[in-house]
Amino acid sequence: MNTDIKNQKKKTNSFRLNLFRFVKPVLHIYIMVGFINIIFVGLDMLTPQITRLLVDEVIGQHIFTRLNFLLAGILLIGLGRALLGYLREYSCDWAGSRIGSELRKDFFNKIQGLSANFFDKTNSGELMARVKDDVDSIWEIFTYIGMLLGEIAVHVTFVLLSMFKMNWRLSILPTAGMIFCGFISLKMGSRLSPVFEQIAEENSLLNNTAQENLAAVRTVKSFLKEQYEIAKFRKHNHNYYELNYRQSRIFVRFHPVLQLVRYLVPIAVLVQGGIYAINDTLTLGELSAFVQYSMNVVWPMEMLGWLTGGLTRGLASVKRIDRIYAEIPQITDDEAKIAECGAFANGRQMPVAGQIEFDKVCFKAENGKDILQDISFCVKPGETLGIMGATGSGKTTIINLLKRMYNVSAGTIKIDGVDITRMPLSVLRKNIATVMQDVFLFSESINSNLKLGEKALLQDEAIEKALEESAAKEFVDRMDEKGETVIGERGVGLSGGQKQRLTIARALSRTAPILVFDDSTSALDTETEKQIQQMLKEKSGMTKIIIAHRISAVKNADRILVLQDGKIAEQGTHAELLAKNGLYTQTYQVQQG
Repeated sequence: MNTDIKNQKKKTNSFRLNLFRFVKPVLHIYIMVGFINIIFVGLDMLTPQITRLLVDEVIGQHIFTRLNFLLAGILLIGLGRALLGYLREYSCDWAGSRIGSELRKDFFNKIQGLSANFFDKTNSGELMARVKDDVDSIWEIFTYIGMLLGEIAVHVTFVLLSMFKMNWRLSILPTAGMIFCGFISLKMGSRLSPVFEQIAEENSLLNNTAQENLAAVRTVKSFLKEQYEIAKFRKHNHNYYELNYRQSRIFVRFHPVLQLVRYLVPIAVLVQGGIYAINDTLTLGELSAFVQYSMNVVWPMEMLGWLTGGLTRGLASVKRIDRIYAEIPQITDDEAKIAECGAFANGRQMPVAGQIEFDKVCFKAENGKDILQDISFCVKPGETLGIMGATGSGKTTIINLLKRMYNVSAGTIKIDGVDITRMPLSVLRKNIATVMQDVFLFSESINSNLKLGEKALLQDEAIEKALEESAAKEFVDRMDEKGETVIGERGVGLSGGQKQRLTIARALSRTAPILVFDDSTSALDTETEKQIQQMLKEKSGMTKIIIAHRISAVKNADRILVLQDGKIAEQGTHAELLAKNGLYTQTYQVQQG
């Protein structure tokens, strides 16, 4: 038991977010920026020293021969800081943008690799917030936040060394002010941390509410639910506003204190230093330099408060993204089983004939509910299997298990006698062309939708043939740009039947050995449905599974399964099932009137 727990923890840790692998390729850029920061701040520390020489030597001692030299020094320092500042910010932005881009790409790949059960429990709005907002927060850490935090560390070190070297007693007051401001900034950051977490979560809910509403806007209008959706959006928007307002109140509570200290410290240094200057223990030039140093010791602490907030927000984003990276895909290729099988080892792809066998297959949902129980059947290559049953009887689950969207709880599923867990997922799913009941078309051209995933492989001839077989060519040819016509999101502008015919064409264009129709003709008129059924009947060399509520869609199948409560209640041909005078017969009588 302990060994299993350790292995599980080890496997989980292997999926954790490791930011260093994104930083490593550009680490040399950040090392260079570190050196630039040292020179950049070092030049800034020279300016008070030049001021000291101007006051003590040029003004105090009237040594005007050094005036041009000192003024040129100030000019060169300004030019040097401008050049180094540009190089530093450009380098940080370039490296940070690359890290953000690679992280977003890798994170999206991670999401794509997760199993269907993850998406069953995670809404799309949350994932959109993780991919966009959280990656942006991490990007900020590696751009201006990291750059300025590095500058603050070097700046504070240099300014303290410069002050204590000049006069250690006068350095105590600005050092105390700096420590006090640092304490206030860190306290502000600790107050902001939970607020940032809540803002990110509420942002996810807000995004998800807007995304769901916009995707279902026609349904909302049909049921006159505009006001209900507006109220729901306003609720989340108000919560988002309240959290941001709370964040602002925290800033406002602490920031005036930082500003007050920032203005008081130079005044206090001027007063104390003035006393030293009157007593001739400090020159006026040294006092001028010290005032400049004291002004430069507090602003880093003031900025630290803002940067701490950004850093806290970025670290919270790292935690949220890490939680998704920690998700372990349940459906993966088992290399050991694939190698043991041999049929698909080392990249081999044996031709798939299309025999499908379910042997005592059971499936339970994550909540423990039985979805399928003891499902057994065999479909030979080229045969047609019809599946009928009431809504929720498990029809679509059979297809999801066949494609390994989920793993079976018990039993085995075989294709051509090979357990599908011993087949690479890419091979398994490539050999099953599916027309799902949930029709989805992307906001691209018709041809791009039909070639989805295989744009470089599918020829135009195959697309034309599929359009003809699906009875879609007629309405596509009537469009202004025909196959290059761009359809709206989810196929907006097309009728339900047109969208179904396009998804049928998308499946037929692949010429896979196994073809699945999951209630895919429900939106078609009777004439078009008959045309599709005739096409399927004439299509040889392809194993077909047809899920439907209409008996007219499955009556020509070689075998028909009737599911009830996740079990096979009846099976046989159309004639055999009618002779049993059971569920199938009752459905037939209802549909035939």
